[in-house]
Amino acid sequence: MDIIETIKDQISKNTVLLYMKGSPNAPQCGFSAKAAQVVMGCGEKFAFVDILQNPEIRANLPKYANWPTFPQLWVAGELVGGSDIMVELYESGELQTMIKDATSKANA
Repeated sequence: MDIIETIKDQISKNTVLLYMKGSPNAPQCGFSAKAAQVVMGCGEKFAFVDILQNPEIRANLPKYANWPTFPQLWVAGELVGGSDIMVELYESGELQTMIKDATSKANA
């Protein structure tokens, strides 16, 4: 499977997906740490991909997403954005609603 197909497959199969450096329990940069913290704070299960362990995804996802930086949060197949956007949405309560709505639809 080519890498773009792999990325599309990951996004379609995971309702909430965080592309990050490291893992939620062992983030490898401050932005990924903050992103994982706010997504975990939403209280729903989510998947993650460690781009440091997946150099092809790290190289190709920014082109596919038209978003140059990591972390990247995808909810219900749509790019939400990076760390600053996630924090802003979390602080306003929008991120929690977005993730809860998406996971409840996926589990229905």
